[in-house]
Amino acid sequence: MSADALAIDVGSGTQDVLVFTPGQNLENCPKLVVPSRTQIVGRQIRQATGAGKNIFLHGEVMGGGACGLALRQHLKAGLKAYATPRAALTFHDSLAQVEAMGVILTEQPPADAISVWLGDIDPAAFHQALAAFGMSLPQRWAVAVQDHGFSPDASNRLLRFRLWEKFVLSGGDLRSLVYDAEIPEVFTRMRAVRTVLPDAVLADTGTAALLGVIADPLVRPRLSEGVLAVNIGNSHTLAAAIRGGRVYGLFEQHTGVLDLSALQALITRFQRAELQNEEVFAQGGHGAALHPQMGAGWEFVVVTGPRRSLAKPLGWYEAAPYGDMMLTGCFGLLAGLGLL
Repeated sequence: MSADALAIDVGSGTQDVLVFTPGQNLENCPKLVVPSRTQIVGRQIRQATGAGKNIFLHGEVMGGGACGLALRQHLKAGLKAYATPRAALTFHDSLAQVEAMGVILTEQPPADAISVWLGDIDPAAFHQALAAFGMSLPQRWAVAVQDHGFSPDASNRLLRFRLWEKFVLSGGDLRSLVYDAEIPEVFTRMRAVRTVLPDAVLADTGTAALLGVIADPLVRPRLSEGVLAVNIGNSHTLAAAIRGGRVYGLFEQHTGVLDLSALQALITRFQRAELQNEEVFAQGGHGAALHPQMGAGWEFVVVTGPRRSLAKPLGWYEAAPYGDMMLTGCFGLLAGLGLL
């Protein structure tokens, strides 16, 4: 069986996968929720650490998180870590900062080091998984990764919200952030996926999640009045005020610093259009970007994401487009492609 598209939403904990075939009931399309590449790479590094072996990291820039933590623990154990400059950008946009961690930059794999390949997408793994069920790789790939943007000299949290602010002030059209042609140079993580998959369509995970939320059949009719969409992921929480096809404001915080009261306080200030970028950033988050025309209101709140249970007592509507919350980002990618 040949699929038309493989949609992959890459998170910090899982990569959520939908094998899409036109004309097939979406509920019957094959789906996978498997560990993300950063979890896999982190496990490989920890195995080398446990064996007392040095490591050589090569490949592409990818998401950090779990693999970054494993690398720091490896170095703390007194073992050596070598990396190509391209792969080393996974851990900081400044190679000088990576070297300061103790990583040795080299293009040549040392003879005594275990080789670990870095990259957000492993096409060979998907070929193997699909082949086991008599399926071939699709003609089209659509991938979402969280790309903060390349910022070697300043916090990429600041850059991420300068980019989000530019997006909000320039019209807030989510579909404009789904890249089927040229990807802006600032988005190095998306461009790294394009290196592995030259024809792939790319988007930020935030973009994919929001497009997926508004694909929910109970959310779509409310777009004319405006909805407040909240995606509570394993690592990040993103909220956006959306009316029609336009985003009027958004904010992003690390999920790990939120409890019920903190989340409710952020949402209340956001609904009133009072939330400031500086206060979110000062709390350790990425920031907030609000259009001057956003205004107060936004009473209909819809929530999705693997950590959505955090908001359960608030009674928000839990979106599950096409019956599967974990694939919200995948459905968003397909919507961005015009396939839904």
